[in-house]
Amino acid sequence: MTFPASGPEPLMGSGAPEALEITEAARETEWRYPSFIAELFMGRLRTDLIIPYPEQDEADRRIGDAFLAQLEPFLKGQVDPDEIDRTGEMPAAVIEGLSRLGCFGMKIPKAYGGLGLSQTNYNRVIALIGSYCGSTAVWLSAHQSIGAPQPLILFGTEEQKRRYLPRLARGAVSAFALTEPGVGSDPANMVTTATPIDGGAAYLLTGEKLWCTNGPVAELVVVMARTPSVTVGGRERKQITAFIVERSMPGFEVVHRCDFMGLKGIQNGVLRFTNVRVPKEHILWGTGLGLKLALMTLNAGRIAIPAACVGTAKRCLQITRAWVKERKQWGGPIGKHEAVAAKVGTMAATTFAMDAMVWLASALVDRKATDVRLEAAIAKLFCSEACWRLIDDTLQLRGGRGYETARSLRARGEAGVPVERMMRDGRINLIIEGTSQIMRLFIAREVLDAHMRLVSQLLDPRQSPRRKIGAALAAFGYYALWYPRQWLAWAGWPRHAAFEPRLAGHLRFIERASHGLARALFHSAVRYQARLAYRQQLLGRLVDIGADLFAMAAACSKAQAMTRLQPSEQSPVELADLFCRLSRRRIAQAVRELGANDDRQTYRTAQDVMSGRFAWLEEGIL
Repeated sequence: MTFPASGPEPLMGSGAPEALEITEAARETEWRYPSFIAELFMGRLRTDLIIPYPEQDEADRRIGDAFLAQLEPFLKGQVDPDEIDRTGEMPAAVIEGLSRLGCFGMKIPKAYGGLGLSQTNYNRVIALIGSYCGSTAVWLSAHQSIGAPQPLILFGTEEQKRRYLPRLARGAVSAFALTEPGVGSDPANMVTTATPIDGGAAYLLTGEKLWCTNGPVAELVVVMARTPSVTVGGRERKQITAFIVERSMPGFEVVHRCDFMGLKGIQNGVLRFTNVRVPKEHILWGTGLGLKLALMTLNAGRIAIPAACVGTAKRCLQITRAWVKERKQWGGPIGKHEAVAAKVGTMAATTFAMDAMVWLASALVDRKATDVRLEAAIAKLFCSEACWRLIDDTLQLRGGRGYETARSLRARGEAGVPVERMMRDGRINLIIEGTSQIMRLFIAREVLDAHMRLVSQLLDPRQSPRRKIGAALAAFGYYALWYPRQWLAWAGWPRHAAFEPRLAGHLRFIERASHGLARALFHSAVRYQARLAYRQQLLGRLVDIGADLFAMAAACSKAQAMTRLQPSEQSPVELADLFCRLSRRRIAQAVRELGANDDRQTYRTAQDVMSGRFAWLEEGIL
């Protein structure tokens, strides 16, 4: 396999090494359980981790059914998404009603007053609400997926859990404050500080946080702040610590409520902390563990976004199916025209794969026998991008009626189908809890972990020659067996012969492709070594290949499970087959671009743009 010619490396800022070091120190370094995706990137198709498809336990399903049976009529009767969008306000009656139903305590264990729903049932709720009202979904998911309940459940002391979880389950809204006006995904530049006082008995918190969802109305906020640095190996290491901050504490101030293109009903704003005295008992987990807490909280809570995307995708499919049958042009329904039918078929196949991926990942979380940090991350990346394409196609097929607001449609006597609002609400999914660009880098670093553990001592200049020789021998012994397997392993018939023939063929492709993916990742690591972190386009293509392979495997597993329950029903196989065919074309394109691309020229052109060389292109505008 060929790779791009060598040349100048893309540059990061001068603070990049420090930022990477801080982020690396905060990573989860232990893999206690296997990961399907981590294994896939190492050239191993672990079908035992996803086949048979992990269906929801019947008793747990009944719990979810009962809760959804209460929630659905409440949403239809009390929540008006278009009115929330118009006014920019979530009615107090809606918040109170959600609280009475227990929606703010869905993930909180029963022992602390919550509903104790499984991840699968929680995601079923988010999918349902996400299909109906994005603002309402964000109120609940921001509170529970990344707000105070999740880090408290994962890292809180028993005293902290007893003190806060019952209050949160009763409806006290929470938020998570990490981003700052000058700091997004770069923790090294965090300026919010927490200075020890009273001999370490408390901290003075000072700083400002931006884009804090639920922040303007939250009673409890988990705030990330820099505490005094420590010296490690003769070098200063910045410390980031998580604090539970109460709204009632003097110096806590909401200075602005942000207004966005969509999700008009959410509360999101700028929080300012001016010498807020926070007792040391409010530290979550421990001093210096804040960034690791944030990353692990996001790993656990990230799966809610793809769940909401699945709900939106299903709603788009429902809207589109009705429209392409109803709308007639040139003598027949527009769904009979090939260009339209191509979009509809792709939408259905993609929705099936998204659905399979989300409920597979949810089940893996509930089973607690698989490391799901990669599964959750890829589900977020894949589903948020796929959902955006589906919304865009839905609007395109409805034409002017897709672009027109639901209120305007109703005012002139047509059905108020809210595609325009869905588009504005859905765009944020590619940004929150890790932009698509950051997600690709995060996933790439995690899948490289198996290789890094083998060669880290070789790359560490602080290691003695003796240790490096030992590490080199160990790595050579491993790769002497591993690398030939990536070329010689059998992935043809009769592998997976127990599957429906069309699905079996795709599984064999996934297995072959996993070996190719492992080789490409290995070749890239050998070629670029420490510079690989800067080859972001290359890493992104490798991640996209892995994401498609995971989606294909999930779709095949789910389709096989469904047809075994109803052997005469072949529609799941047809959907999985189409999705896999489409994915294989994308994968083939991505593989070609690993070696033949315009990354270097594009990068150089971008630098010329920033230098002002093409400023003449901007003439003739206001």
